[in-house]
Amino acid sequence: MSTSRIVFLMYHELELAGRDLCQSEAGYVRYILPVESFRQQMEWLKQSGWQGVSVSEAIQYSGSPSVCITFDDGCETDLIAAAPVLREFGFNATFYLTAGFLGTPGYLKPEQVRELDAQGFEIGCHSMTHPYLSDLDEPELRREIMDAKTEIERIVGHPIEHFSCPGGRYDERTLRMAKESGFATVANSEFHSNSSRTNRYELGRVAMLRGLSPEAFRDTCRGRGLWKKRFQHQARLGAQRLLGNRAYDRLRAILLREPG
Repeated sequence: MSTSRIVFLMYHELELAGRDLCQSEAGYVRYILPVESFRQQMEWLKQSGWQGVSVSEAIQYSGSPSVCITFDDGCETDLIAAAPVLREFGFNATFYLTAGFLGTPGYLKPEQVRELDAQGFEIGCHSMTHPYLSDLDEPELRREIMDAKTEIERIVGHPIEHFSCPGGRYDERTLRMAKESGFATVANSEFHSNSSRTNRYELGRVAMLRGLSPEAFRDTCRGRGLWKKRFQHQARLGAQRLLGNRAYDRLRAILLREPG
C-alpha cells in the first residue's frame, strides 16, 4: 500500500481590487487572499515542479510532488479569478459549493457553475446553507447534505462525489449521512496531510490565511510544521466543545475585532 502523502489546501474567496467581498467580518476576511497572492503561490508550485490537483486526483496518491487545491463556499471569484490562474499553470482544483448561496450577490450563478464544470474543474458540495453540521437534527442534516447534493447535481447534470464540512465541524452522523448520500469523500479542517491510509471520510485540509508568507506556504505544501497547527487546532476544538459552537464564535469575533 502506498504511503505517499499530499497536503490539501483550503481556499475561499479571492480579493479583487475594487470588488466588495461577500462578507466583511474579521473572522471571514482572515481567510481571504488577494488574487495576486494566490497567483504567486501557484507560480511557485509550477516553477518548483509541483502539480495542483483535484480531490479525485489527489486520492490516487501518485507520489509525484503535488498539492490538492480546494475552494469552499462557491464565490463568484472561483470562476473569474481562481479559474484563470489555475488554467494558466495547468492545475486542477475542486470547488465545494454551498448550494443555497448560488445565485445570491457575490456567489456563482447556476450558469457560472456549469461554465466552471465545463472548464474541467471538479465540483463538490459544501452543504446547503453553511451551518455547523454537528448542531443539526436529522431532518436538517439531511437537507444540508443529501438535498444540497441533489441541487448541485441538478445544476451540473451529473453526479458529484466530494463533500466538505462548513467550519470543519462534523460528527459521526455527518459522515454516515454523507456515505448514505453517495459521497466518496468528506473533507474537514484538520491540520494533517493525507495518504492512502487516511479515512476518505476524514480528509484533512490546511486553511490558507491572509498574510501567509511565501516560506510558510512552501513549508505547508511540504507538510512541515503541521503538527504545530494541529496542536493549536486541537486546543480550539476543546474550547468549542466546552463553550458550544455559537458561544465560541462570539468569543472569537470579539478577539478578532480590530481595536479603535
